[in-house]
Amino acid sequence: MSLSLEDKKAVVERVANELSDAQTAIVAEYRGLTVEQMTNLRRQAREAGVYFQVVKNTLARRAIKGSDFECLDTHFLGPLALAASKDPVAVAKVLSAFDKTNEAFSIKVGAMSGNLLSLDEINALAKLPGREELLATLLATMQAPITKFVQTLNEIPSKFVRTVAALRDSKAAA
Repeated sequence: MSLSLEDKKAVVERVANELSDAQTAIVAEYRGLTVEQMTNLRRQAREAGVYFQVVKNTLARRAIKGSDFECLDTHFLGPLALAASKDPVAVAKVLSAFDKTNEAFSIKVGAMSGNLLSLDEINALAKLPGREELLATLLATMQAPITKFVQTLNEIPSKFVRTVAALRDSKAAA
């Protein structure tokens, strides 16, 4: 069943809105995947905060017009799915992990900041730590000096108490 003109406009607007917030978009071919596999991929993408949509190529071309992802225009050939996310690592991680476990799925190309990403670059992006991991590492690094300072300050009275206890024990033994 084909979409009406109003439905097509709605799809283009929805995809364009999702891409306007995204930093990275990846195009992948899904030919040969079962419904169960596609549902599993969509669930994984949703859990990671990744927009994943199968869109007609002509509608996808209209949606990316005038955006940073316009460089993907010539790559919309065949049955393709579009994935995008605010977190560039999340979209690469989800699709790369799915690509490794499903032979019928293949990542074609990606885009970030107006530049095309090859499959090797997408795989390298997938190996980076995610946003949450980076924030946790940054927070731990920022807290380390304060934590050590507090431990050092706490050590002075602790050492005094241990010294007094050792004196008490030595007098009690004498």
